[in-house]
Amino acid sequence: MKKIAFMFPGQGSQTVGMGEEIHNSNPSIEEMYAKANKAIGKDLRKIMFEGPPETLTETENAQPALLLSSIALYSLLTEENVLPTMVVGHSLGEYSALVAAQSISLEQALPLVATRGRLMEEAFPKGQGTMAAVLGLSTDVTQEVVESISDEIVDIANINCPGQIVISGSVAGVEKASVLLKERGAKRVIPLNVSGPFHSRLMKAANNDFSTYLEQVNIQDAAVPVYANVTAKQVKNQEDIKELLLKQLYSPVRFEESIRHMMEEGIDAFVEVGNGKVLSGLVKKIDRKATIFSVQDQASMNEFIKWYRGEA
Repeated sequence: MKKIAFMFPGQGSQTVGMGEEIHNSNPSIEEMYAKANKAIGKDLRKIMFEGPPETLTETENAQPALLLSSIALYSLLTEENVLPTMVVGHSLGEYSALVAAQSISLEQALPLVATRGRLMEEAFPKGQGTMAAVLGLSTDVTQEVVESISDEIVDIANINCPGQIVISGSVAGVEKASVLLKERGAKRVIPLNVSGPFHSRLMKAANNDFSTYLEQVNIQDAAVPVYANVTAKQVKNQEDIKELLLKQLYSPVRFEESIRHMMEEGIDAFVEVGNGKVLSGLVKKIDRKATIFSVQDQASMNEFIKWYRGEA
């Protein structure tokens, strides 16, 4: 049996029309979409398939949309008896990973991530926080720079792959860090079109309210190891999962470390389950020799299943 790691994308991977082709080709997931609409009290399917883009991009819509898109695809893979050995998600994608690992039900995860999205938006005044991608600099040097800024808040938010780090904080903090990072040798520092300083200390304001919502969710031990964003290590225990989800809001996403640890387990292939190919691109930069699939429509799913069964 092949050892497979399923990866689930995070916010930013959403596009209008996401999941429509796979939905229309597979009547078995129709009920899942109907339940999703009921769980969050809005027509999520219509937002996903028809937009408009500005509505889909709103954090409290984008997060459940991406979760639903990923889990619909995941459910079709399980129907074909394709099961992961371990799972990982990028930021919001960690919730998709937990649903896949049978730690949280889809019906509970959807309103939870919608609430998470709303609280993230509300945590810091709009327009006063931002993020930027730092290209061509090590984590150590980036960390030195952000720690040298004492009069503003700026933190490392994502460690994605060699030479690609994201910083997050106040607008002034990120601007100041950007100048210093270029002086230290960054090839580029690219401002990101985001609505807030996600995965920075400025998100701690959302934590108390989110903790209240999270307490109402029935979290189980995971059926397969989940590589946590906060630690980049395996987690299965329900209490550990809950604690790490709270820390995840204001801690860096250690995606590169997670992938390297998964590689040490002898993974045969990494499979991005959901919209887009962002995570597949990151894994390729971590290890060019890695076998990677991106499952986001019927054709790509069929291709992966053929390989999995040794028919390709």
